[in-house]
Amino acid sequence: MGGIRGFITRNSLPEHYLQQASIWFDPIVETLIKHHYSAGRTLVVGINGCQGSGKTTLADYLCTCLEDRGLKAVAISIDDFYLTRKQRQQLASNVHPLLSTRGVPGTHDLELALETLQQLSQESGEVKIPKFNKAQDDRFPKEQWSEVETPLDIIILEGWCVGITAEAEESLLEPVNELESLQDSGGEWRNYINQQLVTNYPELWQLIDRLIMLQAPSFSSVYNWRLEQEQKLAQASEDKNKSHIMSAEEIQQFIQHYERLTRHSLKYLPQNCQHLFQLTNKRQVAAYQTPNPLPGDPRFGLHDVVLKGSS
Repeated sequence: MGGIRGFITRNSLPEHYLQQASIWFDPIVETLIKHHYSAGRTLVVGINGCQGSGKTTLADYLCTCLEDRGLKAVAISIDDFYLTRKQRQQLASNVHPLLSTRGVPGTHDLELALETLQQLSQESGEVKIPKFNKAQDDRFPKEQWSEVETPLDIIILEGWCVGITAEAEESLLEPVNELESLQDSGGEWRNYINQQLVTNYPELWQLIDRLIMLQAPSFSSVYNWRLEQEQKLAQASEDKNKSHIMSAEEIQQFIQHYERLTRHSLKYLPQNCQHLFQLTNKRQVAAYQTPNPLPGDPRFGLHDVVLKGSS
């Protein structure tokens, strides 16, 4: 259990997290192991969830459990494939000013992401994984990227927009918030993002063998969860002036960049993932479903399990 103890420590989690995790997430570990051995190759698992929903913690837990079972696993975030600040500033100049803000489809280096996943899946040796410095809003220098020994059994790719598909064009006509009304009144920004989801992101999503979703109760949960994230980022940052740490007001503005697609994903993805965890406002799991199981799944079909006493 040394791996699990380390997981609790590095994530600063209470002991009772393990009790809940064993109920909800351990069966997923068993399913992933079976699917990996059945496929006979590196398995790519996606985790989708809005900001602050617990994607990174879940990815770490799954990797820890898999490694305790003797498999080689790595968790990576789509955030680490953001374009550099300079690249996004160029995009903002050429396409739309809002694209200087990281996060939305169109602000990732998809070529780098595809290359990295291919190397992690196929090569044997050391592979470098990009790392993004959110406190500085820029990519770390390559010499600071982490290295992992390949080949791997399972790769976990987590991110708020992982697996999201394009919206219907008619959905783009009306702005969904103040940011879109004031800064994207003509719809160029949201149409650019949508076109990216039509043409460029499917190639990355198609690499995902299984998709897990942490479903927030609603978009209104995102602000509080994102505020907690920023506070932890401030505590962990080595940058003394913390120039890129956001205030509460800045976070309220920041999350408007993601509101449209977060609402879209809350409607669309639950029917199109293999493992769905419905969360409460306190980020506790309230129910588990397998809406879109793959052939051979031990839980083939739709299942709802509600934990008594969850809130």
